[in-house]
Amino acid sequence: MRSTRSTCPYCGVGCGVLIDTAGEGDATRVVGVRGDPDHPANFGRLCTKGSTLHLTATPLVRQQQRLLQPAWRPTRDDALEPQDWDTTTRRIAEQLLAIRAEHGPDAIGFYISGQLLTEDYHAFNKLARGLVGTNNIDSNSRLCMSSAVVGYKQSLGADAPPTCYEDLERADCLFIAGSNTAWAHPILFRRIEAARAARPQMKIIVVDPRRTETAEFADLHLAIKPGSDIALFHGMLHAAIWEGWIDADFIERHTAGFAELKALVRTMTPSESARLTGLKEAQILQAAQWFAQSPSTLSLYCMGLNQSSSGAAKNTALINLHLATGQIGRAGAGPFSLTGQPNAMGGRESGGMATLLPGHRDPGNAAHRDEVAALWGVDAMPDQPGKTAVELFQAAARGEVKALWIACTNPAQSMPDQALVRAALERCELVILQEAFSGTATAAFADVVLPAATWAEKDGTVTNSERRISRVRAALSPAGESRADWRIVRDVAQRMETVLRPGRPSLFDWETPEQPW
Repeated sequence: MRSTRSTCPYCGVGCGVLIDTAGEGDATRVVGVRGDPDHPANFGRLCTKGSTLHLTATPLVRQQQRLLQPAWRPTRDDALEPQDWDTTTRRIAEQLLAIRAEHGPDAIGFYISGQLLTEDYHAFNKLARGLVGTNNIDSNSRLCMSSAVVGYKQSLGADAPPTCYEDLERADCLFIAGSNTAWAHPILFRRIEAARAARPQMKIIVVDPRRTETAEFADLHLAIKPGSDIALFHGMLHAAIWEGWIDADFIERHTAGFAELKALVRTMTPSESARLTGLKEAQILQAAQWFAQSPSTLSLYCMGLNQSSSGAAKNTALINLHLATGQIGRAGAGPFSLTGQPNAMGGRESGGMATLLPGHRDPGNAAHRDEVAALWGVDAMPDQPGKTAVELFQAAARGEVKALWIACTNPAQSMPDQALVRAALERCELVILQEAFSGTATAAFADVVLPAATWAEKDGTVTNSERRISRVRAALSPAGESRADWRIVRDVAQRMETVLRPGRPSLFDWETPEQPW
C-alpha cells in the first residue's frame, strides 16, 4: 500500500489528507483516506465527509459515474456522441473563433468554480482575458463569497483576510456570525472546543436566529431577527463609541472616515438596535463590551452574512466594528471570513472573477490592467467590465452572450432563477461543459462535454480560508480519457493562438502544472 499527501476537496478548511492506494498501473485503486497529522489546518483530524472521501473514487464510481471521453451533440435534439480529443479541441477552437469574429469577444463567457485548482483558474483567466479578450469570466464563488470580497475591499483595501487558524487559540473573545461552524466547518470547531478547554475564560458570542449546535456552545447567543445583522453591528458600535470602548489611538493612526461612520450609527442606539433585532438592550451592551474590551477579539462569519441582498454591507459593518475597537492586526484579533469551497480563496487570489484580476488587482484600474498585461506578455487587458455570474446568464438569455464554457459546476441545478438559466443555455449557440461526472443537469444542455480529472487524479495547489496554499497530488491516473482542467484549456487555447497571435510566443506553452506560473 502507498500513501500520497494531498488536500481534501470538500470545503474551505483545507485539511491535509493521506490517500492510501493499492495495486499497480491501471489497477491502482484508492482504498482509504486518512487525515495528515503534519498538516497545520487539521493535524490529522477529518470530518465525516473527509473520512469517507475514498468512496467517491472507487473502481465502480470511476467506471460508471464518470465522464470518460469527450462527446459532441450533432444537433440539440440528438444524443451526445463520443469524439476524440483532437477533433473536439479543434472544433471548439473553430467555433469560439467564429463567434468572436462575428459578435466580438464579449459574446463569449466563462463560468467556472471554487472547486478548481489555482492552476486551472489561472488557465481559464488567461484564456478569457489574455487571448479571447473578455472580462466575462466569473465563478460560482460569486454566489457565496463575493459579499466577503466587497467587504474586505471596501474596508481594508484588498480582499485579504488578515487572520489565520492559530488566532483561534489566541483569541479572548470569539464572535461567530452567520455561521454554524459546528456543522459547516467541523474541524475548525474542534479547534474552538480545544481552545475553550485550554482557556475556559474565553468568551464566545454567536449571532444566529436559530439555536444551532454552535449557538449551544456560546456564552451569549444573540438570536436576532433574520436580516437584522447590520442593526446589531451598528448598535454594538454605537455602544462602543458612547461608552468609550473604542481605540481612539488606532483610529487616528490607521483609519480614515471615522467621523462619517460615527454619524452613520448615531441614531442606532442599543435600544433602537434591540427593537430592530428582537434582542434585549442588555444583550447588545454585553456583546459590545466583550467585543471591544477583550484583549483580542476574532470574528468568524460565513454564508449567513454573505448570502444576502445586503451581504456586502453586513460584512463591512462587522469589519468597521473591528477597526473602531482596534481588534485587528495582532494575534487573536481580526475579521475572519470562512470560505465554503476548497479553493474559493485561490480563485479570488488568481483573479478568477469578473471583478478581480490576479494578485488582488482591479480590472477597473488601468495601471493594474497594464501590470497584468506586462506580466502575461499580452498587448493589453480588456477594459470593458465583465459580467458577473447572474449577469452572464441574463446576457445569454437575451442573446448577447453566444457561447458559455462551464467548468466544474452545475448551473442548471445550482443557480438562482432556474427558468432563466435554462433559457440562457438553450439560447446559446455553443455550450461547453467541462465536468468529471456524467448525468448532471447542465449536461442535458451541453453541445459538447469534456471529461475532467477529479480530486485523486490532479496535481496543483489550493488556498484555504486562512490563505494557506496546500498541495494537491495525484494518487491515480485520470479515469478513461479525462484530463486535468488546465490541460484541456491549454489545448483549445493553443489552437486559437494560431489565429489570434500568429507567429508570436505561446501564452500556453505548458507541459506540467508548475509551468503556468
